[in-house]
Amino acid sequence: MTFPLQITFRHMPPSRIFENRIRELARRLERFSDRITHCHVVIEQPHQHNTQGSVFDVHITVTVPGEVIAINRSHAQDPRHTDAYVALRDAFSAAKRKLQEHERSSQAFAHTG
Repeated sequence: MTFPLQITFRHMPPSRIFENRIRELARRLERFSDRITHCHVVIEQPHQHNTQGSVFDVHITVTVPGEVIAINRSHAQDPRHTDAYVALRDAFSAAKRKLQEHERSSQAFAHTG
């Protein structure tokens, strides 16, 4: 990975397994842009009295020259997001789509400018 990656765990203990998965998913973003300068991933398990069955929220910020691409995946109603891996997968899929969209618009602007 050629860009700095910051990982933050909120309301849950840090996990080396989740960190490794996040690093793998972040590395894949390089396929869609070689201009990423920074990536910050926050995974949190919101405070609940009963943590069993609570969902994971994932927030990803990808910085490229001239823009910050933010993905906020808060799925309080999605029971699949009680699995942190599913929440991570969905958030990184959204990040990939936004990054691809940014690259397409940047290329189009470069060709017209």
